[in-house]
Amino acid sequence: MQVQVTETQKNHEHRQVTNVKLYINGQFVDSKTGASFENKNPFTNEINNHIAEGREADINQAVLSAKEAFENGPWSKMKLKERMKFINRIADLIDEEIEEIAFLESLDTGLPISQTRNQTARAAENFRFYARMVETKLHGESYPMDDEFINYTVYKPLGVIGLITPWNAPFMLETWKVAPALATGNTVVLKPAELSPLTANKLAEIIHKAEVPNGVFNVVHGFGETAGAALVAHPDVKAISFTGETTTGSTIIKNSADTLKKTSMELGGKSPLIVFDDADLERALDAAIWGIFSFNGERCTSNSRVFLHKNIKDQFVGKLKARVANIKIGDPMDSSTELGPLIEKEHYKKVKKYIEMAKQEGCEVVQGVVPEKVKAGNFVPPTLLLNARNDMRVCQEEIFGPVMAVIEFETDEEVLHMANDVSYGLAGFVWTKDLKRAHRMAEAIEAGMLWINAQNVRDLRIPFGGTKDSGIGREGGHYAIFEFYTEPKVIHVAIGDHHIPQFGK
Repeated sequence: MQVQVTETQKNHEHRQVTNVKLYINGQFVDSKTGASFENKNPFTNEINNHIAEGREADINQAVLSAKEAFENGPWSKMKLKERMKFINRIADLIDEEIEEIAFLESLDTGLPISQTRNQTARAAENFRFYARMVETKLHGESYPMDDEFINYTVYKPLGVIGLITPWNAPFMLETWKVAPALATGNTVVLKPAELSPLTANKLAEIIHKAEVPNGVFNVVHGFGETAGAALVAHPDVKAISFTGETTTGSTIIKNSADTLKKTSMELGGKSPLIVFDDADLERALDAAIWGIFSFNGERCTSNSRVFLHKNIKDQFVGKLKARVANIKIGDPMDSSTELGPLIEKEHYKKVKKYIEMAKQEGCEVVQGVVPEKVKAGNFVPPTLLLNARNDMRVCQEEIFGPVMAVIEFETDEEVLHMANDVSYGLAGFVWTKDLKRAHRMAEAIEAGMLWINAQNVRDLRIPFGGTKDSGIGREGGHYAIFEFYTEPKVIHVAIGDHHIPQFGK
């Protein structure tokens, strides 16, 4: 797919994208049925292009190609330094294409381009990080046993890995999975979200340009019920890594059981941000605003529930109202835009429905204003749900939009109970100058990741994932390469004349 530029990038409305094919065995191909689906621009709700719709037969062909590349091709047998040259070459090519990738991501998702540029740079680092990690950390251990045995472990790639990725930060999250999978010697079939196919196709173009051997990396666009389900059910796929909605994740785990696949599930969230009355309120305010209104609120770790101590609640809410009124809503291609349109019309309707539900449940709803000139897009303005209670549906269910519920608390015990009284457990944020309290709260909050006096800052070395309905398994760092993308094998070497039982002699 080539981006055709007829004007400068500022006149992005004149840039068009061609239709997208599947990428199987080193070739861009139509789907076997010839079917395709529309890909719409969330800013205009006009059609961007058409995407080849892969189904079971296409998944079968992609898995066959990946299996052949793993078992008989050079990838899994390649010397480590040679494989890492490919991985680093992919990172270099991403760096060369940052502007185009950022444009495609914003065009496809409605995310502000200032944010997609940062995500693209992080995507390149995903490949470099895992090249370093595999080169320096992927080694086994030895277990000497007196003078009789030396036992040692090696870590072997699994084979064909199925990756199913979401639409909210597609390029970064695709590379977050593809990089460790390829670096450890596996081959991949990627099923990207049907709502955001453009940068997955661009990744295929980049990997093709890097001359990665045919079949090592494959992309099958399509829908979860067909392409995704076929990938999960395929007996030659050894593992499924999924990021997305909790109900879908549960279904994938059930369907993976028939073929005993490994699974890694990074699912939904309803993360608490707790502000005590001794906190640095300005920094906490910045973190609370950024954590829910960046990425258009379509972020699994967003602080969608903000708990304010009663002593600072009115002051903090006043500042929230002022900041929400100033958030710049508009064209995602404008570098000054802070909040863009939601991914699609159906999701827009879902988020709007939750806001109406909040009113019915008794919340005071405070919103920014969508400019008249952009109202053709799927815009939900930044929204505060004031006077919320933790038992409301809008505080219990994942909305996945720019909607912050504000809840008052008085005691540590009270806020801890409310923070944990939800089915999710992905992330949490604690703001206080009392470090003893901060550590107590962080230990007690039921979530996979906690930040103290900080926003959601990612470190590629740490385990990323959640508890409860937020998922199973961890990604990131050595957790990905040791616990998911490879399998340990133990080798026992006899070095002495140990006793062997002599049956039947």
